[in-house]
Amino acid sequence: MHENKRDGAPALLRNAPYLYVPEPEARPGDRPDFAGLELPEAGSVARPPIDVEASTIRDMAFTLIRVLREDGVAVGPWDPGLTHDVLRRGLRAMMLTRAYDKRMVRVQRQGKTSFYMKSTGEEAVAVAAASALQRGDMCFPTYRQQGLLVARDWPLVDMMNQVYSNSGDRLKGRQMPVFYSSREAGFFSISGNLGTQYSQAVGWAMAAASDGDSRIAAAWIGDGATAEGDFHYALTFASVYRAPVILNIVNNQWAISSFSGIAGGEQSTFASRGIGFGLPSLRVDGNDFLAVYAVTSWAAERARAGLGATVVELFTYRAEGHSTSDDPTRYRPETEAEIWPLGDPIARLRDHLIAQGEWSLERHAELEVALDEEVRQAGREAERLGTLKDGPRIPASTFFQDVYKDMPDHLVRQLYASGL
Repeated sequence: MHENKRDGAPALLRNAPYLYVPEPEARPGDRPDFAGLELPEAGSVARPPIDVEASTIRDMAFTLIRVLREDGVAVGPWDPGLTHDVLRRGLRAMMLTRAYDKRMVRVQRQGKTSFYMKSTGEEAVAVAAASALQRGDMCFPTYRQQGLLVARDWPLVDMMNQVYSNSGDRLKGRQMPVFYSSREAGFFSISGNLGTQYSQAVGWAMAAASDGDSRIAAAWIGDGATAEGDFHYALTFASVYRAPVILNIVNNQWAISSFSGIAGGEQSTFASRGIGFGLPSLRVDGNDFLAVYAVTSWAAERARAGLGATVVELFTYRAEGHSTSDDPTRYRPETEAEIWPLGDPIARLRDHLIAQGEWSLERHAELEVALDEEVRQAGREAERLGTLKDGPRIPASTFFQDVYKDMPDHLVRQLYASGL
């Protein structure tokens, strides 16, 4: 009587109201299978002009924009025609992001920090977008967009200092590890209250437009957090005021241990949520660097032309756990990530460059070694400034600094009385 199935109600309840609880296709011990996933051919989706009416491209919220074929060749109208230098920089930034992630998980296991979140399998989501945006554009990330900072050449040491909350941490230990912040890099402070960054991005974009600023905003939210009210508030304001903002939805199939169906992904695509707000809504292969670059460029050009916001669903897969506190084998098949049909974004861009005669497996292996060493050196420098385990720490006397413009008298008295 309490059985719930994705293909309908139990036989005894098919003619009566019942509570339907979405379930993923496979659980631990099951054989994962993505055979039911419909993927259009690369290059098969048309590229509309930036001034298109949103109502005329509703179908783009239900298909998937793809550029790279399985053989690494770029095809179709969304091929951005990037130079080899841009492609190699993008590949390097994705590889560096992955190398950085690996090291930071290792040091977390050593007790040098309390927490970490990898972006494995999702590197193109951030790196391709950063490559397409202008340096001054403001990014409002959620978890797993550390590739934005890497692609904008932000120092790894500074990122590590934040994770360690050591004496070199510019945020003075007031943010959880991986909750980076850098005004200089156009990277808005990450918030643990998921969804808030969406409204903030729209507000920033509205202010920029009001000031005649040509910069735009871009925000990222996970599939699970689209169920938060902030998501809908943001889309309302973005639509009404034609805010110059790109509203990215990272559908990596899992919100911690809840699969995307719990957030409504089983009923429709996440991109389709923009349709009701009158916003152009596109769905893109999030593991295809060229496709993500092209769609981001299209949405950015539209925003800069005063045509308003765009909703973009990035269809990808979270290859590893939600964080170092999570064991994904407890809620999904262990081999599911290995058979994800859209592959690995790094391998796909590598193969594209090889197909063009601009890369090789040998050069790729050499770069991996060099980037691992670059991360190791940054790690040594950061650890000299302390870790969670030992070494220099932020002085307790800084407890109230950068909190108030003018510190209240009672806190001044407390600080003085404490002897700090």
